[in-house]
Amino acid sequence: MMNKTNFRIVVVILVLIAAYLGINQQQQTPPKNESPIATSPESVSTVDDHQKIQQAFQQQQNNVQVRASGVVKAILADDHEGSRHQKFILLLKDGLTVLVAHNIDLAPRIENLQKGDTVEFYGEYEYNSKGGVIHWTHHDPQRQHIDGWLKYQGRMYQ
Repeated sequence: MMNKTNFRIVVVILVLIAAYLGINQQQQTPPKNESPIATSPESVSTVDDHQKIQQAFQQQQNNVQVRASGVVKAILADDHEGSRHQKFILLLKDGLTVLVAHNIDLAPRIENLQKGDTVEFYGEYEYNSKGGVIHWTHHDPQRQHIDGWLKYQGRMYQ
């Protein structure tokens, strides 16, 4: 028969195991509002806001939440003033180009990004005369803005 001390130890161990399994399961399950991470460029999400981006560009709109993908046309130097940003230009399927400004103080940078690579994004579109800017491609630690992300070669950058 177990004494109270042994019983408490067993309960604590069971709680720790249950917590570990719950956290591990949660990390393996994609959020409900998001498709599983793409495993190849061909399986990039079917969600396509290219038309929404084109309309926002034509109407010179800002603060438009969009999800799409594009091909890397140019890789620019990182911006180190204020919050640090990784910057690159994507060519969208309709010919429009957008600058992606990805906050690398809040999310990991995409290493080994090359011209011609496909990147999927979920972020906020801001108009400019050159095509626009996509930013908020990261989580918001203040929980005031919808979380954005980038997907590259099957990996989520948030």
